Amino acid sequence: MAAIYSLFIVNKSGGLIFYKDYGSAGRMETNDSLRLASLWHSMHAISQQLSPTVGCNGIDLLQADTFDLHCFQSLTGTKFFVVCEPGAQHMEGLLKVIYELYTDYVLKNPFYEMEMPIRCELFDLNLSQAIQKDRVSLFGR
Repeated sequence: MAAIYSLFIVNKSGGLIFYKDYGSAGRMETNDSLRLASLWHSMHAISQQLSPTVGCNGIDLLQADTFDLHCFQSLTGTKFFVVCEPGAQHMEGLLKVIYELYTDYVLKNPFYEMEMPIRCELFDLNLSQAIQKDRVSLFGR
């Protein structure tokens, strides 16, 4: 079983610009992934406003019985979040690696338009390698 079930990248407006499913059980339909990304964007924004601590950046981790949701928000407002097995370790580091891949292969791509869905072969290839590398380091598989 893989540690990561799915990866979402949401633009600063709350639109889903990238979705990749890594789990074999419970694959989501396209509309469900759009709804989840929009819901998470809204929850993240509301949590920033309602937080009693000054300078709160929103929800970083949501833990449930059957999954964990880890989130990283860039300075531009783009959110990267993974849905993974409960108790999965080092997801913050993986999200930062994914962000670096995003900046290297998506933002530097002269054909990419900001806030639009990501269609970049080099990003997909390097993302798959990073996820596989993370699985190997976690499970030895």
